[in-house]
Amino acid sequence: MEISALLTSAGINISICIVLLSLYSILRKQPSNYCVYFGRRLVCGGARRYDPFWYERFVPSPSWLVKAWETSEDELLAAAGLDAVVFLRMVIFSIRIFFVTAVVCIAFVLPVNYYGQPMVHKEIHLESSEVFTIENLKEGSKWLWVHCLALYIITSAACLLLYFEYRTIAKMRLGHITGSTLKPSQFTVLIRAIPWSPEQSYSDTLSKFFTSYYSSSYVSHQMVYHNGIIQRLLHDAEKMCQSLKHVAPEINCRPSLTPCTFCGGPTATNSFHILSNEADSMKSMELGELTMTTTEQERPAAFVFFKKRYDALVVSEVLQTSNPMLWVSDLAPEPHDVYWKNLNIPYRQLWIRNLATLVGAVAFMFVFLIPVTFIQGLTQLEQLSHAFPFLRGILKKKFINQVITGYLPSVILILFFYAVPPLMMYFSALEGCISRSIRKKSACIKVLYFTIWNVFFVNILSGSIIRQLNLFSSVRDIPAQLAKAVPTQAGFFMTYCFTSGWASLACEIMQPMALIWNLVAKVVSEHKDDSYETLRFPYHTEIPRLLLFGLLGFTNSVIAPLILPFLLIYFFLAYLIYKNQILNVYITKYESGGQYWPIFHNTTIFSLILTQIIALGFFGLKLSTVASGFTIPLILLTLLFSEYCRQRFAPIFNKQPAQVLIDMDRADEMSGKMEELHKKLHNVYSQIPLHSQKPSIKAETSTPFTNQELPDPEKLKPEEGDAIAKELWGFQGNEPGQEHDAKSCPSASPEHLSPKMIELYKRN
Repeated sequence: MEISALLTSAGINISICIVLLSLYSILRKQPSNYCVYFGRRLVCGGARRYDPFWYERFVPSPSWLVKAWETSEDELLAAAGLDAVVFLRMVIFSIRIFFVTAVVCIAFVLPVNYYGQPMVHKEIHLESSEVFTIENLKEGSKWLWVHCLALYIITSAACLLLYFEYRTIAKMRLGHITGSTLKPSQFTVLIRAIPWSPEQSYSDTLSKFFTSYYSSSYVSHQMVYHNGIIQRLLHDAEKMCQSLKHVAPEINCRPSLTPCTFCGGPTATNSFHILSNEADSMKSMELGELTMTTTEQERPAAFVFFKKRYDALVVSEVLQTSNPMLWVSDLAPEPHDVYWKNLNIPYRQLWIRNLATLVGAVAFMFVFLIPVTFIQGLTQLEQLSHAFPFLRGILKKKFINQVITGYLPSVILILFFYAVPPLMMYFSALEGCISRSIRKKSACIKVLYFTIWNVFFVNILSGSIIRQLNLFSSVRDIPAQLAKAVPTQAGFFMTYCFTSGWASLACEIMQPMALIWNLVAKVVSEHKDDSYETLRFPYHTEIPRLLLFGLLGFTNSVIAPLILPFLLIYFFLAYLIYKNQILNVYITKYESGGQYWPIFHNTTIFSLILTQIIALGFFGLKLSTVASGFTIPLILLTLLFSEYCRQRFAPIFNKQPAQVLIDMDRADEMSGKMEELHKKLHNVYSQIPLHSQKPSIKAETSTPFTNQELPDPEKLKPEEGDAIAKELWGFQGNEPGQEHDAKSCPSASPEHLSPKMIELYKRN
């Protein structure tokens, strides 16, 4: 690929980024778009902000960049949680390591590659990109020791930074465990595969088992019920709330993250009347579906509560019976993290589901070979013109040639990739994950494997097939074949960095789908209510993209270092844009407690080892035995470092330390908080959340900030915005399988319900 084609692709994407970022800095100032760009900070409950017309609203400004840069890590941790901090630390690590890599490789490796052979050089924009790669060195060149030394420097810097980051994030993980002394999940164990007995219900069987074997620590339990009737009740109640809202406009409901049960409150029209006696409302009403037998609706799963954290930890770790397929125990996720739909899945089906999703994911990867091979055909136009002679006339035009080879392939690949994350999330849900955070982590791993395989390996393999019509002849030839293929794909990887990196970041901050939906709702349908959906940060798509660019940076560092400055620009933009989005757009409802970091660490180690293997293959092709001999110990040292980190830090992310939990138990017993927590355990894991607590004075108002100016998002600090969001929205569980929450009425307190409805609540 010629440098002019790369410059064409870079120019197109730079123009797109400048236009979108400038447009964003204008659109974010418009009051009608606050629900799109400040969804996390502003919850306007039907009120509109009054803003006079002023000139600055229609002029691009970089103020949002300054605010994102100035926000400290402690403020980010308080506002968005540990996962957000860990993600941004991944970006910071990438900036640091690739800054070191760019300095070393641009200063030393790139000149050696460019002047590797005696030749007459053209102007830079007319040169081929292969002139800047290691392929330009002649065999037996004495300058290959520069590449070997650069490889040692890059690996040493990466391992050193990884060690300090792993140690810091492990401390944060322990702080996350000890930070909240009243965390219900630490006292709760999820029991599945409860054996069926015809003489008694699942609840009686479980109570008898734990009373017999854990009598000193067992407190109570909460059964998991078939959620069909529950979801119907919630759906009908939500429709009732919406009907009341439309019939009586003056009755306003507070926004909540959970579907409402009953709207509550007085009616102001003649359409409804208040019954004098609540019992009279049930005289002519047959219960029908509302009457259910506990034994028929119970599932073989339950949340079991214990007196101490250590007791719950022991129960979750040990094997309960000689049959490992019965009484399966795991530490329960947080109440708002529970994926209720999957708790109804029989435990014996899980291994079949795992196998089926694995087969489905692999089959989809093979189907995806078709568009990737087609894309590689666009980057090899000489071979393509031989196969299709009628295209030769079109391909002779210089600009069309540059656009097709430098821009079109990566755009087509990105469009195909939009179907990958939703499908992988669906596969992860089919596996039977018990929590939303585990499901998203599982989807993240699947998307990561899929992305690295298709963007890196399949592109290399398909390019080799088009050029040579052969694959690897033996395992011994893999390093040499990779060494031959990677430099030829360096141009494609750079254009992919432009389109999937720069342009995708610009689209991320613009939120085009939310913006279009907001426009349709307010202009086309003339919907005046500021209803909108709050989003979760898409870790399952952004972490794989970040790791893919890390892989491309490492593997091309000593082979084709021209990609490094473009990657640095991407990481700097990613730091500012993601930080802005986390602070303003995405709401943190559940998190994994920093468990994405081991994925990042292991993939970075894999990228380093792959880089060393490719370099080893090149040193062999260039007949440099000295450089090859020094590369083999580097691979072994990297593996030893990875094993040390796995032994030293990884267990902290997989298990909870008993010493820490025992100290927390003792502190709570001395302070008298333990009894208070035991009283709350049973209700927090209810499938229908009950709001028996009286709301605060601010929360009692039906429309916050009605007829007055909403708080200015530019002036809010992150922790203040988070406090407003929590106060107005209330972090409660939503329907199973739902990744976003629409604005709805709050759940009613039990005082407003009839006795039979209260009985139904207690059963569930």
